[in-house]
Amino acid sequence: MSRDQAILELQKTFDINAIYARKLYCAIGIDRLFEDAPRIIGEKPKPFVKWVGGKRQLLAQFRLLSLYPPANFDPRVARYFEPFVGGGAVFFDLLPENATLSDLNKELITTYVVIKEKVEELISSLKQHKNDKEYFLKLRSLNTTELSDTEIASRFIYLNRTCFNGMYRVNSKGQFNVPFGKYTNPLICDEENLRRVSRALADVEIVYKDYKEAVREAKTGDYVYFDPPYYPINKTSSFTSYTKESFLDKEQIELRDTFADLHNRGCYVMLSNSDTPFINKIYSECDRAKIHKVQAGRAINSDASKRGKISEVLVTNY
Repeated sequence: MSRDQAILELQKTFDINAIYARKLYCAIGIDRLFEDAPRIIGEKPKPFVKWVGGKRQLLAQFRLLSLYPPANFDPRVARYFEPFVGGGAVFFDLLPENATLSDLNKELITTYVVIKEKVEELISSLKQHKNDKEYFLKLRSLNTTELSDTEIASRFIYLNRTCFNGMYRVNSKGQFNVPFGKYTNPLICDEENLRRVSRALADVEIVYKDYKEAVREAKTGDYVYFDPPYYPINKTSSFTSYTKESFLDKEQIELRDTFADLHNRGCYVMLSNSDTPFINKIYSECDRAKIHKVQAGRAINSDASKRGKISEVLVTNY
């Protein structure tokens, strides 16, 4: 079996993307490839937070529609950029060797850095938390400027795991304001996964930067995935703010222009957003942008009858 045949067989057998399949092939070699692959795949890290709008549910569609980077993207040489990293589902699916992860959510980025550098200290802290409403409200009210980085990360993960639907929403002052989730037994400390995440982040650059700054050094052959705050489907659908700043028409157009600039630099670019007339219009005006439609689950409406599948766009330049 040739290298290319083995990689293709890995993809089909284990339903994984080509980039990760190539990584497995290089790590294991042909002799024990199919014997060792199940164990390694089973130990793969996954996002350490729940994230509204997270992409884990869409990864299979990305693969089926061949919307991951083309074969020309070589993560051993080129760099992967994920601004608006959130839960990092695409990063953890691809696990590229060279990567820059960034976000303007400072507590989120602090948490990534702590997991990378102080994971055992974080695990010890997480084990001290209680699944109790009064305790939750007390922790939620803390001023993070008075906390250490490990305390910020521990609080961030705890609130995410115990708040309503894993939402991250802040008010105009940048204060987290999601209510208690009333879960019976939430997994506050997934210590094995945290250790796996820590190992995966060992050589990754993690930065607190605006997306424009974060991709400033992206060059020909690099791959950039944007998952920005979605454009509202209607006037009442903008249910969450990940930072205190808005991300509406002006900001979406600026992002579209960055998409076009990266294309002109020779980067591979993929972007997710809501399937709205505005988003379709601004990307239909963008040279080489291809608009694809995917179906995502909508699970945050308090009215269960209004939950279900909703169309989203995935824009690529390849």
